[in-house]
Amino acid sequence: MSVHLFMTAGRGPQECAWALARLLRRLETEAARKNLTTERVGTVPGDRPGTHRSVLLRIAGPGAETFAASWTGTLCWQAPSPYRSEAGRKNWYVTAQPCQVDIPRTAFSEADVDVVACRTGGPGGQHRNKASTAVRATHRPSGIVVVVDTERQFSLNRRIAMQRLRQRIEYGDEATGRAVITARWRIHDELERGNPTRVERPETSGQGH
Repeated sequence: MSVHLFMTAGRGPQECAWALARLLRRLETEAARKNLTTERVGTVPGDRPGTHRSVLLRIAGPGAETFAASWTGTLCWQAPSPYRSEAGRKNWYVTAQPCQVDIPRTAFSEADVDVVACRTGGPGGQHRNKASTAVRATHRPSGIVVVVDTERQFSLNRRIAMQRLRQRIEYGDEATGRAVITARWRIHDELERGNPTRVERPETSGQGH
C-alpha cells in the first residue's frame, strides 16, 4: 500500500519554505517509527538553503493511507523566524494533500471493439447504402463510438475506425494526465492560514532550528 502526499508552502513567505522542510523531516521521522518508508519523488527548492517550496512524497507500507491522512490539511510549524528577528509572527503554514501520480493508461485491444456494418448517405452514398460498407465501431470499456464511411470497402473503413478509436483513447489519456497535474499545482493556491489540522514545534533540545 502506498500513497503520494503533496506538501507545499504555497505563496507564503520564505519562512513557510523553511517550515515545510522542518515538517517534512518530522513526518519522515514519525513514518520511520511506524515502519513506513518515505521517498521524496520530487522537490522544488526554496530561496534559502535547505528549504522547500514544495515536495511530492511517496509513503509506503501497512497503514500508509491512515498515516497520510493524519498529515493532510493545513500544517503549522510554530517557531520564531530564523531570518527576521523582529518578526512577531511564530506560526508558519504549509498545506499537504494526497494526490494522484500514476496516471492510468487505457489499454487498447481490438477484441474490446464491437464493429457493425451500417449505411450512410452523402456523396457516393447510393453505392455504400446498398453494400453497407460503412463501419460503426464501439470501444466497450470507454464507450467511444466512431463511424467511418470514407472508403468503398468495409475492410478499409474498419481499419480507419480502429485507428481513430486508438487516437481518441490516447488523446483522452493525455487530457486526464494534464488534469491530474493541474489539480496538483492548484493546491498551491488552496493554502488556508489558521485553523491548522496539525501543529508541530521544535524539540526542546533545539532540534528543528
